[in-house]
Amino acid sequence: MNTAFNNSPHRRYNILTGEWILVSPHRTKRPWQGKTEKNNQEKRETYDPSCYLCPGNSRAGGETNPDYKGVHSFENDYPALLREEPGQSNLEDGLLKAESETGICKVVCFSPDHSLTLPLMKVEDITKVVGLWKKEYNELGATAGINYVQIFENKGAMMGCSNPHPHGQIWSQKSIPTEVLKKSKHFKDYWQKNKRSLLGDYLEQELELDERILAKNEHFVALIPYWAVWPYEAMIVPRNHYQHIGQLNAEEEKAFAEIIKKLTTKYDNLFETSFPYSSGIHQMPTNGENYEEWHFHMSFYPPLLRSATVKKFMVGYEMFAGPQRDITAEQAAANLNELSDVHYLKQ
Repeated sequence: MNTAFNNSPHRRYNILTGEWILVSPHRTKRPWQGKTEKNNQEKRETYDPSCYLCPGNSRAGGETNPDYKGVHSFENDYPALLREEPGQSNLEDGLLKAESETGICKVVCFSPDHSLTLPLMKVEDITKVVGLWKKEYNELGATAGINYVQIFENKGAMMGCSNPHPHGQIWSQKSIPTEVLKKSKHFKDYWQKNKRSLLGDYLEQELELDERILAKNEHFVALIPYWAVWPYEAMIVPRNHYQHIGQLNAEEEKAFAEIIKKLTTKYDNLFETSFPYSSGIHQMPTNGENYEEWHFHMSFYPPLLRSATVKKFMVGYEMFAGPQRDITAEQAAANLNELSDVHYLKQ
């Protein structure tokens, strides 16, 4: 990269959404007298009798969890989407427009051990999580009326997670979400022009430059995207041009798990804290149409900027104008690449 870009304001283009991001690396020199978050480092027990997600416990909705020994999923007791259509399905009154939305929401418990997070789990156990994601994507995607399946995790109280037990969610729905529609357009435009995967070509360029690569194996690469918005935003991309997670074989599921563990371990090691983030997998819709241009990927959006207690807030300019960040993607990658692959609690 031109070193001037690491020291002065500039804009970067997101090839997946068509949006521009303002980068202001000189702003990291300003003193911080704003809000800091509490660094919550308390040690959790492997079982919590008051936890709604631990094996054998009663959930908030009244159901009882089975005595599960590995990864476990169930329909959310308080889902954002309901299976049934309401009485009124559409509204159009002048400039006022609405339509009903249906879907199926699930909770995925990564482990029966209440004290764990993904970076502290064994690769073989994360592989089981990947396997369940794959199973749920295939089954939900084949369900009538489900046209998109969103797999995601909110980790940490800072990200609004209501329960510390290691878990994620899956929301599947009738409509195709806005972010997915934006990416679909850019994937398709590039495919029609070049007959190649947009993300596949981008990955080749990143591997050649080797400035933002965080981890890689035979099947997956983790990197800081050139257009990253969050300070330590990262993306995991399969080397093969796969449209969705359901196409992974057993060897690739394990390789995916290995990269997830390496990335999340580096996150925790950065500020020696259980690193908060929102992560999600973007993949082709399940509405039966052909999406040969799609290339699935997993993104991580962590809010921490300077330490375990200083958060990046999306306010002001970000709300009213566009995304902005204070350190470059190359600086973020360099900071993470200096860290050990061994979790700080086990060093």
